[in-house]
Amino acid sequence: QVQLVESGGGLVQAGGSLRLSCAVISGSPFNDLAVAWFRQAPGKEREEREFVAGIDFTGGSTEYSDSVKGRFAISRDTAKNVYLRMNTLRPEDTAVYYCSAYLWGAARGMSTDYDYWGQGTRVTVSS
Repeated sequence: QVQLVESGGGLVQAGGSLRLSCAVISGSPFNDLAVAWFRQAPGKEREEREFVAGIDFTGGSTEYSDSVKGRFAISRDTAKNVYLRMNTLRPEDTAVYYCSAYLWGAARGMSTDYDYWGQGTRVTVSS
């Protein structure tokens, strides 16, 4: 079983930065997990969660959506944490951000590929 706990959300002005953290509590080896960040914008349904960034189970490959490429960076450490560094934030980045994971996965998948989800952390970017 895998438990994901996000933190780091908050209110920030446009142009600012935040770092989200995802603590991975797993009965499976951490290195077997592909981890991604998705976001759900206000008024959107769960099925409309948008892929933001992901890292494959080897840790050697990352993927980003076009809307965040060059502004966001995903990384992981040996303490079973996955981070999303978000720079140059825009009002359209406002959403609840979810950490998700699945075993032996690629850096990018559909939301239906991911078996494990955290509770989400809210990011609000004011203009």
